Amino acid sequence: MQKHSYPKFKNVLKKATNIVITTHWSPDGDAMGSSLALYNYLVQLGKKVKVVVPNAYPEFLDWLPGNKQVIIHQKNEAKVEKLINAADLIFTLDFNSLKRIEKLGDLLQIAKAPIVMVDHHQMPEAYATYYFHDVKACSTCELIFDLIVGLGGKKLIDKKIAACLYTGIMTDTGSFRYPSVTANTHLVVSELLKTGMIPSDIHSAIYDTYSYERLKLLGYLLSEKMAVIINMPVAYFSVTEDELKRFNYQKGDTEGIVNYPFSIKGIKVCALFMESPDGYIKISFRSKGKIDVNKFAREHFSGGGHVNAAGGKSDLSLEETVNKFTALAKTLF
Repeated sequence: MQKHSYPKFKNVLKKATNIVITTHWSPDGDAMGSSLALYNYLVQLGKKVKVVVPNAYPEFLDWLPGNKQVIIHQKNEAKVEKLINAADLIFTLDFNSLKRIEKLGDLLQIAKAPIVMVDHHQMPEAYATYYFHDVKACSTCELIFDLIVGLGGKKLIDKKIAACLYTGIMTDTGSFRYPSVTANTHLVVSELLKTGMIPSDIHSAIYDTYSYERLKLLGYLLSEKMAVIINMPVAYFSVTEDELKRFNYQKGDTEGIVNYPFSIKGIKVCALFMESPDGYIKISFRSKGKIDVNKFAREHFSGGGHVNAAGGKSDLSLEETVNKFTALAKTLF
């Protein structure tokens, strides 16, 4: 794990007054969980803290403690620019390339404040001043826990912080079923449980909040849009913007759908291709074992992530993107 010594960083943090925390485009459970866990910790230290996200995130994360303090850059560009200019320390969580935060990345490139990267994705860019980076961590929330403990703040981890951290760990590990789960993951969770945090409540808040339309969308995708490549253990979905509108699509409604084909015996790679209102195709890749979708996404679809979970995008049409994928799928094996 590449990181500066805790004593040195503790001194840096002590001197900081105005702190900005940001995370990646289309924030997920780990992004928001880690951001708000760190927010709640820093507030206890007496810091002035702002959490800035590039764009909106799913409603099923709105319950997270501190959520009402989150500022969306896409809706408040002038305000966010002032906050970054006034910051004396900036945390970037759950991403390691400024491309992952779109226009917000331009502000960070010229920011005067030191930048702290806390992340677990592969191949980090060298844009930060301080690095807490470990690809072996199951989630950024696991790293935030280690960071807080390393800074001597373990006693400050209360139910609010624990709930945020558990959210990120649970969602980024697929409810603890992915290979990224380690003995340390469960040790961290055992410490979070000591705060009185109730895992079943958090699981319900995340996964038992489907709308009628979202469940109908899931059924439609499984029955009408799932395809398997002949003679390859690869399955994928492709969905148009019109189809999403038909089911009153809301941000987060396709969360986790890419994993469903793994229920088919023998499937080792899954993909989801989805038309975006922004004019490009949003892509999610998942794999089993040593099949590296991170490398595949980086080389062919302007993306990246982890060996078994990555994302990407395409400027081609939906049909052209799917055809490109099916033509290249054999290179995964």
